[in-house]
Amino acid sequence: MSTEGETEKPKSFNLLGILDVQNIPCARDSVLYGSAGALVAGVGHFLATSRVKRSFDFGVGSFLLTTLGTWMFCRYRNAKLRIQHRMVQEGMKNKVMYEGTKMDPTKKADRSSRDNQIDNPGSTARER
Repeated sequence: MSTEGETEKPKSFNLLGILDVQNIPCARDSVLYGSAGALVAGVGHFLATSRVKRSFDFGVGSFLLTTLGTWMFCRYRNAKLRIQHRMVQEGMKNKVMYEGTKMDPTKKADRSSRDNQIDNPGSTARER
């Protein structure tokens, strides 16, 4: 019997007992795309050649290639997204930290544009 304070841990789905599909990023999509790719490639090869064993082998090979390719691309995209998030967080932290001080990057940009206007009073925006 469970009480109201206890929460049940959701069951994870293990594929072949080794691949935890719910907890590994990109695993679910990779397996689904690999399965669909294998089915299409195997059936297409069978319709073209009518050789059962060769079509099965072709389907297994395409499953492996599609799954690995999709997984690597997804992991690359996730790593790139994490790096971008980290850069944005550091930028926001620096903006909050330096806001209103002499080291404020927005004030530096304004100050340098004003200095250029003072140095070259006759110049226009197009000449720069």
